[in-house]
Amino acid sequence: MTVGTSLSPARSSRADDVAADRDERPNVVIVFTDDQGYADVGCFGSPDIDTPHLDRMAREGIRFTDFHVAQAVCSASRAALLTGCYPNRIGISGALNDQSRHGIHPDETTIAEILKARGYATAIFGKWHLGHRPPFLPTRHGFDEWFGIPYSNDMWPHHPTLGRRFPPLPLYENERIVDDDVTADDQKQLTTRIAERAVEFIENHADEPFFVYVAHPMPHVPLFVGDKFAGKSRRGLYGDVISEIDWSVGRILDTLARLKLDEKTLVIFTSDNGPWLSYGNHGGSAKPLREGKGTSWDGGVRVPFIARWPGRIPAGKVCREPAMTIDLLPTLARLAGGELPEKPIDGKDIAPLLLGEADAKSPQEAYFIYWGRELQAVRSGKWKLHFTHAYRTLRAPGRDGKPGPYDTARTELALFDLEQDIGQTTNVAAEHPQVVERLQRLAERIRDDLGDSATDRKGTGVRSAGESATP
Repeated sequence: MTVGTSLSPARSSRADDVAADRDERPNVVIVFTDDQGYADVGCFGSPDIDTPHLDRMAREGIRFTDFHVAQAVCSASRAALLTGCYPNRIGISGALNDQSRHGIHPDETTIAEILKARGYATAIFGKWHLGHRPPFLPTRHGFDEWFGIPYSNDMWPHHPTLGRRFPPLPLYENERIVDDDVTADDQKQLTTRIAERAVEFIENHADEPFFVYVAHPMPHVPLFVGDKFAGKSRRGLYGDVISEIDWSVGRILDTLARLKLDEKTLVIFTSDNGPWLSYGNHGGSAKPLREGKGTSWDGGVRVPFIARWPGRIPAGKVCREPAMTIDLLPTLARLAGGELPEKPIDGKDIAPLLLGEADAKSPQEAYFIYWGRELQAVRSGKWKLHFTHAYRTLRAPGRDGKPGPYDTARTELALFDLEQDIGQTTNVAAEHPQVVERLQRLAERIRDDLGDSATDRKGTGVRSAGESATP
């Protein structure tokens, strides 16, 4: 893995075919849900949540069983998706809130900016969470339109546990607040309103290439669902919410078919991190993975991923190679014939994997899993090495919107063979000392580049987040 340099990934023949013809720039739709677990989709093994439209996407496209986010928390995960960088590289960590004075730096390049430079109409509908002050809004970072909320839907005055009261939650139309106090009734309409705005945008731009980023605030707590889905799922309110999200994907797929855009459009579905386990029946499931949101175990960072592009992605494919959200920016840039950012990024082109090419392999030697500024794990091939670190583990699940308590646990240096042990139950470090040594060498390289608070390293390749004095 080349650390801290611009990328020049090898082109695949199928990707070349797409990029070579400027009239074949694919439309792109990314549906990015919030806190949806690995097992919260029918085709990923949910026993009690029906997702017919997502299952249809998988039947007609490809499903990745080993797809990851860069960190298991909101803002950091979204920063990685949109910039192709580990969030540590660009100074974004945790979950920004109404008090945050920083956000995505104006000099960082997003997927939207790359595609806009290639003539795409661009829009985000849903949650942004990369800074709510004017310099950081999506309309300053490549998006022509935005309708949605600036941060998580629980950052409002009705939070069930925080002593500090949040101010009213705003709803934005571009850079203007159109509702300065989002209520529970408003939240019940968010999923449907976001879906309908995405459909309207597609209809209005059917004659030109478009990029639509559908960032649903759900199923992040507090859970709300439209009346037409309330009480319909075998999984209670959480299942109702997933059913409405699944319906929203169906609306988009039906619209593409009606406009005869199916074969011109790549649709991607994934989640920003694993489930928030402390919310019990209002949280999701990562089974058979270990732990959930807020940890570097696979239950926190491995998420469902489905992609559909009729005529380009073979139907019914399953990819078991590791991949990560950081890889989507260079992949989409290649497919659209766009240029990579001038600043170093961390993602690599996974078009051969995405397009289901025979014997395609991950282009990354390793992926690095941080929590905040602490390097906690390295993933390479089937191996995942966890360094000594503390993590939260559920003591008892909450219920009906109230969270349960976590305990603090600790792992020592531990190696897992994820092909044989997907639940990360058995430490095999003693049996494979050469693997441990190789992954430790890779970790040292990334510590030099991105730092590591556990070893008091600063990192030579870290860039600053944007700062704003604007109130």
